[in-house]
Amino acid sequence: MMEKRREVVALKYDQFKQDAPYVVAKGRGLVADEILAKAKEHDIPVQEDPSLLEVLSKLEINESIPEELYQVVAEVFAFIYRVDKHYKG
Repeated sequence: MMEKRREVVALKYDQFKQDAPYVVAKGRGLVADEILAKAKEHDIPVQEDPSLLEVLSKLEINESIPEELYQVVAEVFAFIYRVDKHYKG
């Protein structure tokens, strides 16, 4: 059985500069592996969510997430905040 090709989408949000999170990087295969390696290198938490990935992968780099995804992405950022706080605390 073939392994599914890895795909990633990286989001960024600065509440003082943007109205909504936006896509800063995305890729498949080797590009995805490099994005994940950079995230690990900089201690950036990663959350796997295939359904969300499917929607986010349709966005372009620097494109803000659509309003209908605010709630689910807010939950992802809350998760990341808790993980980050736990590891730094």
